[in-house]
Amino acid sequence: MRIFSSERASRFTESVIREMTRICLKHQGVNLAQGFPDFPAPTEIKEAAIQAIQNDWNQYAITWGTPNLRRAIAEKFAWYNGISVDPETEITVCCGSTEAMISSLMAIVNPGEEVIVFEPFYENYGPDTILCGAIPRFITLHEPDWHFDERELAQTFNNRTKAIIINTPNNPTGKVFSLEELKCIADLCLKWNVVAVTDEIYEHILYDGTKHTSMASLSGMRDQTITINSISKTYSLTGWRVGWAIASPNLTASIRKVHDFLTVGAPHPLQEAAATALRMDRSYYKDLATQYQERRDFLAQALRETGFRVYLPRGAYYIMTDVSRFGFSEDVTFARYLVEKAGVATVPGSSFYSHPSLGKTKVRFCFPKKKETLQAAVERLKKL
Repeated sequence: MRIFSSERASRFTESVIREMTRICLKHQGVNLAQGFPDFPAPTEIKEAAIQAIQNDWNQYAITWGTPNLRRAIAEKFAWYNGISVDPETEITVCCGSTEAMISSLMAIVNPGEEVIVFEPFYENYGPDTILCGAIPRFITLHEPDWHFDERELAQTFNNRTKAIIINTPNNPTGKVFSLEELKCIADLCLKWNVVAVTDEIYEHILYDGTKHTSMASLSGMRDQTITINSISKTYSLTGWRVGWAIASPNLTASIRKVHDFLTVGAPHPLQEAAATALRMDRSYYKDLATQYQERRDFLAQALRETGFRVYLPRGAYYIMTDVSRFGFSEDVTFARYLVEKAGVATVPGSSFYSHPSLGKTKVRFCFPKKKETLQAAVERLKKL
């Protein structure tokens, strides 16, 4: 019998995160697996979307994004990230950061070339490299502080290396790459002529005085970096699917071609509303980080009291934990037990590693939830 599925599709599985959401719904559990807020987005952004629809911004926008949104992205990138960009030639608006990442990789990577990925990684990065025909090379981040071995990283770069993916703040660990770590990576990129593809979607969700640095701001990296971001996490709009890639004109020209034939364009009225979001008062970002730190501290303390070993995040809104004390042989069994018996959904740690054994003692919790949701989860966890 002829097999109709492609070889590349056989090399990865469906999303474990979204699978855990489905299991959670089946058992009527509290979903601390998938990273979406269960509280409302800012009213002024929603009203801007409604107004855009009423104003009949309902047909195709320019493929690479409305002029208004691209200008807003450039304005914010200048004041927050310290980098001036041309909205006409250096910004591509995509259907979320997910599409921005795959469009970027497909635009720069040839089959057989290598892409370096830090692990544990957000689960899309591995399949993304496979879909563009690349060979992923994984560098492990080591707990408890999620550092990487600089010598190991240096040895991984070679003449076939085309790109390195950096997610800071990081999902799932909450690691924020330091300036020194980014400089180490930048030096290797410049030496080997490698493009840094940085996912900075959690750039405003920072704790304990931690600072975010964009790779593109480092000396020599302006033209060798693709910066990816979106409105999903900062503005609690994960369902809108509006993201973007910022890069030099040459890189942007290639990204726009791939993007055009993947999705044509992001939703027009939501792009107009996204421009409103990016121009919100700057106090919004300070309040956002404060509110998330309160949630982080509450959940982290409850997890410790329940028996989890907590790796306290410096950014993003996830907590990686070690579950060895509970006596389960591996993470998937424990995660299923947790949702089926305690009614709390998490993500098995093995889904974030190229070799599942590296994550077999870990599960990830997320906390972009109302306080009463987190409290309900904590009450259920006490049953353990």
